[in-house]
Order: sequence, then C-alpha cells, then structure tokens
Amino acid sequence: MQITPISKAFFDRLADAASAAIIPHFRTALAVENKLEGAFDPVTIADKAGEMAMRELIGAAYPDHGILGEEFGNAGLDRENVWVLDPVDGTRSFIAGIPLWGTLIGLRSGGRAVQGMMAQPFTGERFYGDGTSASYSGPGGERSLRTRPCGDISQATLFTTSLHAFNDSDRATYLAVERQARLARYSADCYAYCMVAAGQADLVIEAGLQPYDITALIPVIEGAGGVVTSWTGGSPIDGGRVVASGDPRLHEQVLKLLS
Repeated sequence: MQITPISKAFFDRLADAASAAIIPHFRTALAVENKLEGAFDPVTIADKAGEMAMRELIGAAYPDHGILGEEFGNAGLDRENVWVLDPVDGTRSFIAGIPLWGTLIGLRSGGRAVQGMMAQPFTGERFYGDGTSASYSGPGGERSLRTRPCGDISQATLFTTSLHAFNDSDRATYLAVERQARLARYSADCYAYCMVAAGQADLVIEAGLQPYDITALIPVIEGAGGVVTSWTGGSPIDGGRVVASGDPRLHEQVLKLLS
C-alpha cells in the first residue's frame, strides 16, 4: 500500500508549537516531578505543555490519526497513522540546564516509522527524515544529512546516554564493545542519533528505550544512509535494546559483538 506522506511543513508547525510551550521553562527554577517510584524519572511542566500543544494541532488537522505520547498516554494505536511524541527527550539534561535534549516528533504508518523530526528549540536546530532522505536546518543554514563511512569499530565514535540504563548483563556487553571503539561519549540522548545522521559520529548503542524515544529518529538515520535495529537485528520501533550505525558494514560488525 502506498503511503501518503505528511508535509514537512506540518512537522515544523508541531515543532514551533512545542518550542513556544517548552523554551520559556528552560534554565528556570521549575518544579520537577518524579514519575517512577524507587528511581528517578523526571517530568516538568515543559514536558506536559509541549506535548499538549502538539496533540491539539494533530487533533485539529488529523482527527483520524492515533497518538502515542510520553506524558498523556495513547489513543487510537490501532489506526493506520499514529503520531509518536516525546516533547522533551533528555529531561535530565533539560533540568540541569544543558541543551542536549530535543523534541521528538515521529509518524508511524502501517506499523513502520516513516517520518520523523528532532527539534532543539534552544539552538534552533532541526533534523528531519522520511527514510529515503534527511535534512538539517539551523544557525548554519540548511543542508542534506549524510552518514560518514566507518567500516570498523576501532575507528568509531560511539554514544550511549547512560550506563545506568543497562542491566548488569547488557552493561557488560556494551562495555565490551565500547572498549574496542576509538571514542565513547555519554549523555546525549536524541542528539547522539542526529550526530550519526549528520556524519559527526558513527554509532549509538542503548537499552531500555520506549517507542517515543526512538520512533522519530529511525527515519532520520535511515534517510541519511544509516541503519537502526534491535541488538538482534530486528525492528527497533518498540524500543528496548537499540543500535544505530552510520555505516551498514559497521552495523553488521557491531551486531555480532552484541550477540
């Protein structure tokens, strides 16, 4: 079945609305709630306001679409088109005043991640992809995104957000891969995937992801020439253990290491 894409202009509208709701709260003394008993999973008024602004636009423009959102739950997940929203991916960085966070806007159609955008309101950057191409806009202008060649882990720049996201077994597996990489960096959340798409880094390995953490980023990585799968090579759309590579040769190597 042929999929009729949503215009990038509508993604920009959603990003504009989220930005207007979120950015007034960045680097302010805002209250932080904890969503997870026994651990720390922060949420702020910025998260809630950003998602609500996007939901209102989607509901008005596409009332027959479903929504999977981090802050306000799910509706119509059995529909052909489902929006997957994370208003502030990287809330820990947000509340610490570090601009390594972003608004994730993803669209699933027929069960596949077909379009996605990561928007960073503070820097004014946006990374967009539709699975076949990807683009950047920001202070440096506009350009196409393309991953860079990297055929071996020994030459790779690797990202993960936090070692605390791994269980003991997965942490040991990840660290075995990290030891073979040229450079490892932490705490970038969605920015890490965008840097792979932009050809600035080569690899992201994570665990414990939710669908709203990854759906928007899949079309960006794939559109730039990269690969995103689970650690076993399956679909990453439901989150869990995810690996994203800029070079398909590197991806195959890393999958063997992760297994």
